[in-house]
Amino acid sequence: MMMINRHATPDAKITLFSSLFRGREDVYPRRFESRRTGKSGYAPACANEWVRGLCDRKSVKCAECPHRRFLPVTDDVIRQHLLGQDSGGREFVVGIYPMLLDETCFLLAADFDGEQWVEDAAAVRETCRRFDVPCALERSRSGNGAHLWLFFEEALPAVLARKVGAHLLTETMERRPEIGLRSYDRCFPNQDTLPKGQLGNLIALPLQKLPRDHGNSVFLDDSMVPYADQWAFLADVRKIARSEAERIVRSAEAARGNVVGVRLVPW
Repeated sequence: MMMINRHATPDAKITLFSSLFRGREDVYPRRFESRRTGKSGYAPACANEWVRGLCDRKSVKCAECPHRRFLPVTDDVIRQHLLGQDSGGREFVVGIYPMLLDETCFLLAADFDGEQWVEDAAAVRETCRRFDVPCALERSRSGNGAHLWLFFEEALPAVLARKVGAHLLTETMERRPEIGLRSYDRCFPNQDTLPKGQLGNLIALPLQKLPRDHGNSVFLDDSMVPYADQWAFLADVRKIARSEAERIVRSAEAARGNVVGVRLVPW
């Protein structure tokens, strides 16, 4: 664990952030919002974006475009994300594609969205503690949901990481069957394998500047209040070893005969 707090240098914060929120390094998604329609979403950052004669996003998927020149994740990308704007003063928010090309991942994130997200996310966090699984709970950009993050010491097969998540979710469901997990949406990565020619699902990165100024896109304590020092909290988060993940799955399979799969649609 790194000794970092809010008074640390920008470079130290970027190093810490990048050590936790790791996905593909050769491409990243950037958030966009149409001034005309108000529509928002994410698209792979590309050097040829909207270049006449090269970019035809309206009819060709970015991952399939013959003219794609995806931009890599760099320290400057993370710096601009944390600052909330690019060098031209435009809003800058990015995410990651958590599944690597070899179908492994450095993290798993459970997504909660809806009226019951506070209770559901808190319940899963409590389950994590019961099994000594370190986690970090982030309120989402909108303020109406959350991401529960697990970080791994090394890249784990996505199928193994998702089995860990499935076990934690199933244990939570069994502990409170009368309530359920209605706000649970999905886990990221959202697949065990990477569809050929695709980038996989993306997840937005936390600590987005504008939402952060309003108490969103930040990490929460047990009272669902943002930690006063977000960087000190992140520096104290322990990563999960592969041996721990395998032990959790073995124990779950021994108890049930198998691990219930993480559903790709809401429960």
